[in-house]
Parts: sequence; C-alpha cells; structure tokens
Amino acid sequence: MRVCRVPCEYRGKNLSVRVEERSRAPSELAVRFLYQGGQTDIVAVDVAKVGSSSWKFMTREHGPAWSTRQAPAGPLQFRVVVTGGYDGKWVWADREVLPSRWRAGEVYDTGVQITDVAQEGCFPCDTQEWR
Repeated sequence: MRVCRVPCEYRGKNLSVRVEERSRAPSELAVRFLYQGGQTDIVAVDVAKVGSSSWKFMTREHGPAWSTRQAPAGPLQFRVVVTGGYDGKWVWADREVLPSRWRAGEVYDTGVQITDVAQEGCFPCDTQEWR
C-alpha cells in the first residue's frame, strides 16, 4: 500500500488565527491556526508587535495550537516556518493580524495563503519540485 499526502485546499480562505479561550491579554496568548492550505506543517511560530523586529517565539502545544506568556502589547503580527517534507521556509503577515484589543474566541485573518505542495515519492503527488 502506498500513502500519499493530499494537499488541503481552502478556496477563498486565508490562513487564520483563532485566539483560544484561555488567552489573557495582554501577554498570555494561545492561538490555533485555521485554513492551513497546501501540503505543509507549521513547525515554528513567532509573534511581534507590528513594526517591531523583536520577535517572541511561541511554544507548540499540540497540532495547530501555539502559546506564549510573553506576547507583546499592541497590534500583533505573526511569522511561521512551514515545511512540506524537505525544507522549511518563513511565511509571514507583514501587517496587523491581531488588533491591540484582541479577544479570546475571535478569529483573525492573516491575509496569507499557504499553497505549497511537498515533494513526495508517490505518483500523482510528486511533481519533482517544491512549489
């Protein structure tokens, strides 16, 4: 039996961030990523105040859930490392994703779409290139 990983496709949906209920503004932030397209895994997440170059790493809890107790105050932006088999690459929203008064339970659009497909050793998945 051969197993192929099928790319996820969320037409018309950008990668979004759901602020988990246990988050406590301003510094205790837990998020879950939604609508992660392509054939990728998010393996690292950083958060920063919009316009800042001081990024704070987030800790993976399980699946698409990440958290930090050091979230900066103010409007926030995110960057993530996605992998699709071989290499990782940074993907980020260079704009405000969470407003300064973010709320637990709300979903925020990053404005970013992930559509990468991993190079795999099975047909028809493998196109011999990383896109």
